[in-house]
Amino acid sequence: MNRKLLLLTLVQGLFLINNVTFIAINGLVGLRLAPHAWMATLPVMGYVVGGALAAPLVARSQTRFGRRGSFQIGLLVALGSALLAAYAAAHQHFWLLLTATVIAGYYNANGQLYRFAAAELTAPAWREKAVSLVLAGGLLGGIIGPNLASWTRTLLPTPFVGAYLALAVVALLAMGVMALIEFPPVHAQAAHAPQGRPLGQIMRQPIFIVATLGAALGYGVMNLLMAATPLAMQVCGFEFSATALVLEWHVIGMYAPGFVTGHLIKRFGALPIMGVGVVLNGVCVAVALSGVELMHFVSALLLLGVGWNFLFTGATTLALTAYRPEEKDRAQAAINFCVFATMSVTSFASGALVTTQGWALLNYGSLVPLALMAAALAWLALRQRATPPVAHG
Repeated sequence: MNRKLLLLTLVQGLFLINNVTFIAINGLVGLRLAPHAWMATLPVMGYVVGGALAAPLVARSQTRFGRRGSFQIGLLVALGSALLAAYAAAHQHFWLLLTATVIAGYYNANGQLYRFAAAELTAPAWREKAVSLVLAGGLLGGIIGPNLASWTRTLLPTPFVGAYLALAVVALLAMGVMALIEFPPVHAQAAHAPQGRPLGQIMRQPIFIVATLGAALGYGVMNLLMAATPLAMQVCGFEFSATALVLEWHVIGMYAPGFVTGHLIKRFGALPIMGVGVVLNGVCVAVALSGVELMHFVSALLLLGVGWNFLFTGATTLALTAYRPEEKDRAQAAINFCVFATMSVTSFASGALVTTQGWALLNYGSLVPLALMAAALAWLALRQRATPPVAHG
């Protein structure tokens, strides 16, 4: 953990404050403003749809402006979109709120690259641990995010306007920290240097396919259940403070394992750790289906968080072996686009299912992508046993 990684870990934590607060409040604000109840999580969906749309733009900005310049642009967008969301909530404009969250998706797409940037701030032998440790910075978001939403919920006459304004302050703080980080030059090689393989060839590799599935489906299942939790708990009669507690433990589960996940991947390999992540997600569903008391929500969402950490960190580490340094921008953009596209579907589905079909059916539905992920891991493990993979560093 060098100084640069420590600062990037802090920026990751501030990014997660934004993410968690959005998840905690966007569905509830959407439920209050939306013309129909099933549209409640559209603002949550807007955040990830914006990320999917912005992924190619972010990749180009990374190439043109470098890591720090591109990250600062994303933080500037975070500041503006938080202010726009506050205005929309204060003036009861549902579609303006949706627009603000779509714009905020640009920041989301930028922040998803922090984990890849972490691998560039340390020696190659330590990159698994660097990725894991920077992701562990999300603990800051897990502890502060839900409480920030709770503390600022009634700060102003209109509920949650204060929370959006607080996120603008968080973005300013992150910009200050980011200014202190120096990243290695992007594409320092000469313009005539090899540009790498076509994206289609990179994406057809079994390792890339499984890494992308792990990141996308891991995030998709997590988002499906997490985005619906505030709505489900409101239906069950819980106060927002209880929802904040559940989300706090969920995000702690997402990022606390980051202090050891890198070590586990280094020792056992990415695929076994991803497999444990799938199992933990399955246990989460079993707990969620066993009851709707507070401890059921807390336990299920905690397991969901740990399962996501194992899946996502393992997938990120696996992806690092699927492309060469000169291919990283387009490869990482492709992975993030798939993640955001999957999250877009699950964000909409979570609100539509939980308000029309209920919490139980939502959990049963999440078993489908988990089964697909388990099959993909088994397929790649069998391939690797027959033919060892070639790493591209």
